[in-house]
Amino acid sequence: MLVIGNGESRIGVDLSKYPGTKIGCNAILRNYHVEHLVCCDRRMVKESIDTGYNSISNVYTRKDWLPYFKGSKNIWQVPDLPYSGDTRADDPFHWGSGPYAVLIGAEKSKKVSMLGFDLYSETEFINNVYKNTDNYNKSNKRAIDPRYWIYQIGKIFECFPKTKFTIYQKDGWVCPDAWKKFNVEVDSISNIYYNT
Repeated sequence: MLVIGNGESRIGVDLSKYPGTKIGCNAILRNYHVEHLVCCDRRMVKESIDTGYNSISNVYTRKDWLPYFKGSKNIWQVPDLPYSGDTRADDPFHWGSGPYAVLIGAEKSKKVSMLGFDLYSETEFINNVYKNTDNYNKSNKRAIDPRYWIYQIGKIFECFPKTKFTIYQKDGWVCPDAWKKFNVEVDSISNIYYNT
């Protein structure tokens, strides 16, 4: 099971060569087929419907958006969080497509590979494959603070201790302390095709 974020580290990786099931986020639908697409942004759900993508893949979104897409095929609610908490980062509405994609992967497989979860930008500006396109920020926008992503995905690692998570990243990428768990490893992007 490969969970694909939209961080720029995945540029150059041919996702069509990955033989297993794929879960992707938002605009990945423009370039690759994934079996499960997570779109917390209502505009991206609409894009999936407008392009007919939802006819070939499951599309997951927030409960709040489901009434807008009544009668649409393969539109599902993102799963409930596997824990409860009382901070803003624990509120399901403050979870984005990336953390929900990892959660869906953890619910479906005991072996989850992650690609494109860069967290940090190498510059002060946004790090996203789809910047400067419809429904995305311009490239001159400040990089997003990754604290919520780090915390939320770290909670998934904790809640699924029997699942092995492998994060494929560029050499030199720094794994956050909250992700340093016994069931999490970091490997080179160059190995992604060999460790499915």
